[in-house]
Amino acid sequence: MGKIKLKDISTRAPEGWDKTTIKEKTAKIIEELDELQNLLYAEGKHSVLIILQGMDASGKDGTIRNIFGQMNPQGVQVTSFKTPTKEELAHDFLWRIHDHTPEKGMIGVFNRSHYEDILITRVHGWCDDELAKKRMRSINDFEYLLQEHNNTHILKFYLHISQKEQHERLAERIEDPKKMWKYNASDMEESKRWDKYMTMYEDCFNNCNQPEWIITPADQNWVKEYTVAKAFYDLLKSLDMKYPQLEK
Repeated sequence: MGKIKLKDISTRAPEGWDKTTIKEKTAKIIEELDELQNLLYAEGKHSVLIILQGMDASGKDGTIRNIFGQMNPQGVQVTSFKTPTKEELAHDFLWRIHDHTPEKGMIGVFNRSHYEDILITRVHGWCDDELAKKRMRSINDFEYLLQEHNNTHILKFYLHISQKEQHERLAERIEDPKKMWKYNASDMEESKRWDKYMTMYEDCFNNCNQPEWIITPADQNWVKEYTVAKAFYDLLKSLDMKYPQLEK
């Protein structure tokens, strides 16, 4: 895969995609994912880690609710990584992450992740380039460990929203009573650093790419949800899982 340049990648549906058709496909996939999740849990040989990254208002919460929220909650663990606590800061940056990785049979979903330690930290100057490179190497080793030693399959999605669409969604949080609880005054301040964030994300994609990132158009929720659901479905189908049988 070549170098990723986000400005060259559309945030909207590919040409020719029909909204009604895609939504019907997504609904069918989600229906089938219920059985595949049950199979994953029963076989107990694999685990799946879903990493969702994206700018504020890119739709991480909605993706989790509309795709993973339809599954058996006993088999899905969602973790949202906020600002590190004092205890977490006293350890290495991956310490708080490892405890939330999924065990065999489980699906883990990260709403933001260890990648924040090479994204927002660099944008604000809390982490310089030298430290960021060291952290990238550690992230690559960490993900290799999960994949090679715990049979964890990792899907990494960047929810690719345009700044225009982001501003419209942030404005809704001020005007819509049902969305006001999401409002955070700092979101617009962070948006002013858009270009810096794009640069740091691109550096992240190009240096932490085993597995590669799935750049997911996120201006239209129906496109985003189909892209995530389809990649997840394809992964589970590829595992060729079988229900355990009684010994005869």
